[in-house]
Amino acid sequence: MRHALDITREADFSGWYQAVVSQADMAEESGVRGCMVIRPWGYGIWERIQRVLDDEIKATGHDNCYFPLFIPLSYFAKEADHVEGFAKEMAVVTHHRLTAKDGTLVVDPEAKLEEPLVVRPTSETVIGEAMSRWVQSWRDLPLKLNQWANVVRWEMRTRMFLRTSEFLWQEGHTAHADKDDAMVETLKILELYRSFAEEVLAMPVIAGEKPENERFPGAVSTFSIEAMMQDGKALQAGTSHYLGTGFAEAADIRYQDQSGQQTLCHTTSWGVSTRLIGGVIMTHGDDDGLRVPPRIAPHQIVILPMLRDKEGDADLISYCEKLRMGLTDQSAFREPIRVLLDSKPGKVAQKRWDWVRKGAPIIVEVGPRDMEGGNVSVLRRDRLWREDGKPDFDIQTRDDFLFCAAGTLEAIQKNLFEQAKKRRDDNIRRDIADFDALTAHYADGNDKPGWVELAWSRPTGADLDAVVEKLKSLKLTIRNTPMDAGKPEKPCFFTGADSVETIYVGRSY
Repeated sequence: MRHALDITREADFSGWYQAVVSQADMAEESGVRGCMVIRPWGYGIWERIQRVLDDEIKATGHDNCYFPLFIPLSYFAKEADHVEGFAKEMAVVTHHRLTAKDGTLVVDPEAKLEEPLVVRPTSETVIGEAMSRWVQSWRDLPLKLNQWANVVRWEMRTRMFLRTSEFLWQEGHTAHADKDDAMVETLKILELYRSFAEEVLAMPVIAGEKPENERFPGAVSTFSIEAMMQDGKALQAGTSHYLGTGFAEAADIRYQDQSGQQTLCHTTSWGVSTRLIGGVIMTHGDDDGLRVPPRIAPHQIVILPMLRDKEGDADLISYCEKLRMGLTDQSAFREPIRVLLDSKPGKVAQKRWDWVRKGAPIIVEVGPRDMEGGNVSVLRRDRLWREDGKPDFDIQTRDDFLFCAAGTLEAIQKNLFEQAKKRRDDNIRRDIADFDALTAHYADGNDKPGWVELAWSRPTGADLDAVVEKLKSLKLTIRNTPMDAGKPEKPCFFTGADSVETIYVGRSY
């Protein structure tokens, strides 16, 4: 069977990923290392992610705002742990002008800034400054803000969508009267991310707390959703942080409580990024390209008329246009169905495979005979091939297709999630008894070792450092402690002490 891509996941997963990004028209290199041009199909997917998630964020009482791209260096210097965590990734602006010298543009040494400006890697510090002005009384709390923006982290090893020097994201920032209220917020957002990943992206995740060594710089507690990619590696798909009062103290975010005392706020921050698109590719893609979950597909149904530059083409386009209009009058996932009539010149087979690579959930081909018989030929992207190696077209009457289209989109969404969940669950080991067995499991011959579930005593300090170093020798990290996991009966895998929780370890992106 010949596939739409020249490279398979089995032969070279990394090369396959790059081929999907390129041949599905998702993104391309920009000429600046680590920065990408997101093409219309890839950006359309981001817009769908943004639109759905933005509605959910606003529904929990948050207001959108926007803060500057440039942050004074002095803002970061106020929070030592935070600046240390990001110091190696910061892009810094030191001059504000160029000048011509010997026919070449160079930095004007006379245009040095009085204070360097950091190109934002994240906005806790600048938003904290604003919160210190906006919060005065207990009546101002909680303050719940969200920002859709770009950020810059100067990555050494980059891969489009997964790890880029510039990326798009949303970052939420909130201030609360006490720890309890801030923790409720932190976990509410974690659950929002979990449900969004599973119900909208069809990407199964484990929601849980990160270990001490994996916390966000300056945070008291960090929580994450972790997804397993098809090569068995973990992808941290979103994080939610309880920041305690450290950032509030640095930025002087205080309020007058009901007794008249000045009290520090408790703050949170949380975010997801265009990394989610990389996760969708590696969760759902196959050897023919991307498979986009219908809820985030810019076009859920693509109609391809078989045009022949002959008399009758106009009638065929009219037939397809009526089909398009009939579909857009219907709803799937409580929204009008998004339909594209692709009547551009070109052979229908070539256009079909272009849309297969892009991952449009349903592709409909309509030829003159289909029109005469009142039929359509329907191809579902989640089950592309028949057993004989031919595309699995389903010939339906036009009316039957109109009646079933919304249900088919919902079935595709469900099928993609169930496939991914089964693959993840099949690749979690729970029977590894000692470090030698763990080493053997992650030996070079095991191409897709997945994750291992282990009992954990939550060591800290030097004991935790020793565990981290042992795992590093196998290129492993602790992903998180699942929120819904009970206390294990076995002792801690690493220390032998009484265990208090379960952790997952694995290799990651």
